[in-house]
Amino acid sequence: MVQVVFPERVAGLGACILASGYGGYPVSSTASRSLNGLKILVIDDSKTIRRTAETLLTKEGCQVFTAIDGFDALSKIADHQPDLIFVDIMMPRLDGYETCSLIKHNKVYRETPVIMLSSKDGLFDRARGRIVGSEQYLTKPFTKDELLGAISNQIN
Repeated sequence: MVQVVFPERVAGLGACILASGYGGYPVSSTASRSLNGLKILVIDDSKTIRRTAETLLTKEGCQVFTAIDGFDALSKIADHQPDLIFVDIMMPRLDGYETCSLIKHNKVYRETPVIMLSSKDGLFDRARGRIVGSEQYLTKPFTKDELLGAISNQIN
């Protein structure tokens, strides 16, 4: 078991409304405008997924940070204090389940919504994501509407 302690100098993110939805939801153009300035961390070992998400979200006014795996993400979470985190399940070194669990067990970041990303769409994977504390599950490849809908579902 890896134990990670985030720096105490980082302030809390405040409470976020956590929805119980666990899938992609379409979002209206009105809802997407509210994404302006939202800080989002995308954790995925696939450069294609990171770039795609970054491009789509930047066009919507989000401030996007990326990480290649869970270890890389932990320092970026402390540095940038994201409002929402997308995390791939299958990654080297520290997988998405372990990364999500570390985030949710940290008192400063536990209220930050985490959306799991996976090419698998099985019940077991969704259930395991819920067990470690993720709010939602998005299957790859995802559409722009699914990506924006997942964000809207968590911040509205």
